[in-house]
Amino acid sequence: MKPATLHWASATHSGSRKPRNDDSQIAFASSVEGAEILPDRGVRSLSTQDLIFAISDGMGGGNAGDLASRLLLETMTRIIPETFKAAAAGFFPDHLEHLSSAVRTVHQEVNRAGAESDDLKGMAATLALAWFTPENLYLANAGDSRIYLSREGNLSQISRDHTAAWAEWKRGTIGEVQYRNHPRRAALYEVIGGGHANLSPHLAAIPYQEGDRFLICSDGLIDGLWERHISNALAACEEDPSATVEGLMKRAIDNSGIDDTTVTVIAVATNKGGD
Repeated sequence: MKPATLHWASATHSGSRKPRNDDSQIAFASSVEGAEILPDRGVRSLSTQDLIFAISDGMGGGNAGDLASRLLLETMTRIIPETFKAAAAGFFPDHLEHLSSAVRTVHQEVNRAGAESDDLKGMAATLALAWFTPENLYLANAGDSRIYLSREGNLSQISRDHTAAWAEWKRGTIGEVQYRNHPRRAALYEVIGGGHANLSPHLAAIPYQEGDRFLICSDGLIDGLWERHISNALAACEEDPSATVEGLMKRAIDNSGIDDTTVTVIAVATNKGGD
């Protein structure tokens, strides 16, 4: 079967609380030659390279949040391509094991950077990362940046928010309205860095198919949108997701716009060329 082709589009906006944007985003192709940074919009086949998309929301005083999110994503561009180098040498590491190791390495690097300066003490960041190979999507997340899948018009959140309030919502103990107004909605128990010794990220392998739509976002997008808004937008998303990204961003900023807002939409193309 022909390797999938992905179309993607991304956008970010600094919230009204401050001029600096603590969100970071990245798209890169991974191969035996290393990481190739990709533009905010594009189309690429998975025939010779894996494609990785990630968003990170930084936390900490001063410019610590901005530094934490950028450091996190830049470190991933060094670590993930090691799978190709290992394969070239005759070793075939498990993708989820490699991703788990990569997240923990990044966690240690952010903690190390935070310990070097009082101004950066406690620096931390969320992570929502989608790694597309020809066979599967491998995802990792820590915190409340999210990854959604829209398939045949049905929306599912395939990441997990690491908050007790989100767990209550998903168990059905509270509804979406109660969740959105929960006083501890943003109280994260898992983040990258933050001076914490241990980390338990959410990791998963998910088969994808033609026509799937994926959304990765920071919590700023969620502040301005309900689940039905996301569901409707992704269900109507064309193969080029640029208009969907613009529409989601505009609606979220118009409705809230207080927090930094970042979104990436990935569309798995329909194979029109046969086998």
